[in-house]
Amino acid sequence: MPLLSLLSSQIRRWLRRLALVGAAVAIVAVAALGFWFRSALYNHFVRFPREAAAWQALRDLRQPVSEDAGWREFRGVLHSHSELSHDSEVPFPEILRTLHATGLDFIALSDHCRVDGRADFDLQWRGLREGKLFIPGFEMNDGMMPFGVAAGVVLNSRTEAATLARQIVAHGGVLFYAHPENPRAWDRPELTGMEIYNLHSDFKRLGGGVGGMVRARLPDLLLNLGRYPDQIYRLPFHRPTEFLRRWDELNRTRHLTGIAGNDCHQNVGIRGTVTAAGTIRVDEASPKLIKDLKLNWLTRPLARLAFGPLVPGRKLFHVQLDPYERSVRFVNTHVLARELSEAAILDSLRAGRVFVGFDMIADSAGFRWLARDTAGQTVMGESRPLTAETRLQAHAPIPCRFSLVKDGAVVSQQEGRTAEWTPARPGKYRVEAELRVLDEWIPWVYANPIELR
Repeated sequence: MPLLSLLSSQIRRWLRRLALVGAAVAIVAVAALGFWFRSALYNHFVRFPREAAAWQALRDLRQPVSEDAGWREFRGVLHSHSELSHDSEVPFPEILRTLHATGLDFIALSDHCRVDGRADFDLQWRGLREGKLFIPGFEMNDGMMPFGVAAGVVLNSRTEAATLARQIVAHGGVLFYAHPENPRAWDRPELTGMEIYNLHSDFKRLGGGVGGMVRARLPDLLLNLGRYPDQIYRLPFHRPTEFLRRWDELNRTRHLTGIAGNDCHQNVGIRGTVTAAGTIRVDEASPKLIKDLKLNWLTRPLARLAFGPLVPGRKLFHVQLDPYERSVRFVNTHVLARELSEAAILDSLRAGRVFVGFDMIADSAGFRWLARDTAGQTVMGESRPLTAETRLQAHAPIPCRFSLVKDGAVVSQQEGRTAEWTPARPGKYRVEAELRVLDEWIPWVYANPIELR
């Protein structure tokens, strides 16, 4: 009995020690998990609710702008990929559905070329489909992004850059540079314009591609993606300060139209599918294989318990950070044109009758940037003589802060729904608009410059 009593006492002590160790491990695990999720928890309970409410409050202030400047406004996206690109699976009917769902008027495509470098401008949809305009285009070597090259033309991305640029223009296309963070031949005479913002460039700052994005934002993806997807999508946003600086510098000696690059792919995500061999294929939505999971006597019933029947071809899970619909809403390129046609949109892109609006926050449609005098008026992208009567005017559907930028330098700021300036000297004048969100001014609109001669 004494021996049994001693053993019993030791067992109790061991159990108590084991319980204490277990409790300590649990406390450390919870603390570590809390530390890892600290930003996501703050976003969930503080930042994102306040941000969503601030966005809605701005949207509630929206009033139509009566000034149409004699043009029709069309909202669209430029730099977008389809199932023709190696890193996208979105078919054209799905893109059309997205345009209807988001109220966009046009889309300018920029698919990757084939493995042999060919860019066949007959492969993509072209023209009006159910009232939505499709403009063909490709993303080619050296950052070249041509839109609207004539039907029947096949170009090759491996062609020497200067020759390729001439071919693009000779066949009726407009040439833009994508990804201005990379080295470019900025003195190319055929160049129509450049991206002054690119959504993918912000994602690239996180490093590590799709995996880097998922790792950097995993707590937010797990905790907040269902309730605050738009707020998560804006987390990587950076002001395109360097892009704007380069654009202003180039526009001092030539004309370059500034556009937004949505860079739609729908490939930032992860999904799992049952294969014919009975494994679970886990891949990025690019698609790119991450892991082919083989199941055994233990993991197979656990997988059935978690996902249901393991039928070959069945998708078990799919988490998508960048659905096409979200990418096209993030930022839009607004074009002033006479009609919704490829010729009219391309003509306005050449001229620069364009402004960029971050419409996910609040709709910027109706924004106007004008120069007026007794002889008439001029819209963004155009030029007119500077006279004593010349007035620069900005009109916005939501109260904002206007910044007047002359030849790359901010020279004045005003707040409200309208702003007016009397320019004293010739130059290129553009305007930026910012919205007040959570005590911070954030970019909303970048309008192309007006030249006063």
